[in-house]
Amino acid sequence: MSEAVDGRPGAASDASANAEKAPVKGPAELVLVSAIARRFYLDGRSKVEIGEEFGLSRFKVARALETARETGIVRIDIRLPTQLDAELSDRLCEAYGLDRAIVVSTPEDPGDTSRQLGAVAADLLGEIVVPGDVLGLAWGRTLQAMGAGLTRLARCTTVQLNGVLSARADSVGSVETVRRAAQLSGGPAYPIYAPLILPDAGTARTLRADPGIAEAFAHFDRLTKAVVAIGGWDGRSSTVYQALTPDKREQYASLGVRAEMSAQLFDADGEQVRTDLDDRVLSISAAQLRRVPEVIAVAGGEHKTEAIGVLLRTGLLSTLVTDSAVARGLLG
Repeated sequence: MSEAVDGRPGAASDASANAEKAPVKGPAELVLVSAIARRFYLDGRSKVEIGEEFGLSRFKVARALETARETGIVRIDIRLPTQLDAELSDRLCEAYGLDRAIVVSTPEDPGDTSRQLGAVAADLLGEIVVPGDVLGLAWGRTLQAMGAGLTRLARCTTVQLNGVLSARADSVGSVETVRRAAQLSGGPAYPIYAPLILPDAGTARTLRADPGIAEAFAHFDRLTKAVVAIGGWDGRSSTVYQALTPDKREQYASLGVRAEMSAQLFDADGEQVRTDLDDRVLSISAAQLRRVPEVIAVAGGEHKTEAIGVLLRTGLLSTLVTDSAVARGLLG
């Protein structure tokens, strides 16, 4: 009788209703739930397969998996490799409207930043490049590290996006990066065996007409993915800055230049600054980059935070690979 529970009429029916809302799981059911969870999460079996084994409907298997999570039998942790910061990646992506942002924890030794970013960028290319892509590669120390870290690449066409800085011996690595990528992918390569910055517009026009260089330039409008570096407007952040005379550096600074990418100059608002340098370089243009479906910038180091912010404001970038110190600066 109902009075046998606590002397109140109807108390038993109340208790029964509560039990239906939150039934206490007995040991047999908990063991069953655990077995179902093990097959689903560890063995990778489908709900249909599990249902057939235990004589349950797909709905009941789904309910058992839900129970496993509710009771703590299954606990789901989302973990990335320690060098990747998922939270900052997500916030950066949302704040700047990027398709993808990958933030790497800033290493204790700042000198390791380029190597670490390059390694992650190499893995990213191995992941996102698909057969038939036309992949453009610019030059930069971080991109050189990326090239060295490449281990796999779908068959694609690889194109060098700018000439080399003849004043820097290590800048020939841009040619080597293109050739290494092509070797891995098994696709054709279009390197540029010429300087990035020429003394005058006439020399630049002559070299652009060279058959080998013209062939590389002809692929700029066919690019499906491009990987670029970012520089600020100072001797530490920009190899282009270092290659110019002091007078030219000051002239461009007076025009508001705060950052550069592939020898294209930009002011603090992300607007392109037109100068005579545009006619003296062998490089993809900002207008051509804007037509590339995916532009991936790989750049880090706190000293580049402002420059990276400038390029994010241009709307040219769809993906950014950077370090956590830069990400915090951009979000701060």
